[in-house]
Amino acid sequence: MAKDTPPRWDRKMQQRLARGEAAALGELYDRFASLVHSQAHRMLDDESAADLVTREVFGYVWENPDAYDPKQGSMRSWVARLTHRQSVRRLRGTAPSAFAQEYEDGTIDDGSGTGGAEDTVAREELEERVRRATASARADYIVASMPAPLRAALELAYIQRRDYRQTAADLGVTEDEARRRLRLGLQLLSTANTRPLEGSSPPGYGRAL
Repeated sequence: MAKDTPPRWDRKMQQRLARGEAAALGELYDRFASLVHSQAHRMLDDESAADLVTREVFGYVWENPDAYDPKQGSMRSWVARLTHRQSVRRLRGTAPSAFAQEYEDGTIDDGSGTGGAEDTVAREELEERVRRATASARADYIVASMPAPLRAALELAYIQRRDYRQTAADLGVTEDEARRRLRLGLQLLSTANTRPLEGSSPPGYGRAL
């Protein structure tokens, strides 16, 4: 099979959407809605905004199925990219900015006073929020896409704070296997340019991995 050939499900889903099959949209929603909503919520930290982004993403997919390019990856990846793009737009749209008010107030700052400096700081803070949210959303997507054994090991370690011995016992595997799964999971997460979770490493790991 050619390297850039999409999986059969993705190809058939695109064809069904292009034919206007409402059932196809429902199937797509059932498969990816939780991914879209959780990613949007992680970026925006707002339930209502995440709901809105979810509706917008699936509305876009329904109206533009041909925008999906199989050569760029799976449909899951495409939906995740759409979610990221729309979430960033909303995140930037909610940021306070003097530019939105200066025409209403009749005052246009030329950058020589404090207004320009404050606006620069606001933009820098916003872009930092976008970078952090992007990294967090990417990490969420990576975890959701991991094989179940790796995901389970990371969740035990970073959410339930188990050390590798407890993780091995909970999973019913050897300690070496628990370490291997955690190492692989952490290697995948490192591609998100963020730590698995903000804060310290899970207990009992250190350099053992």
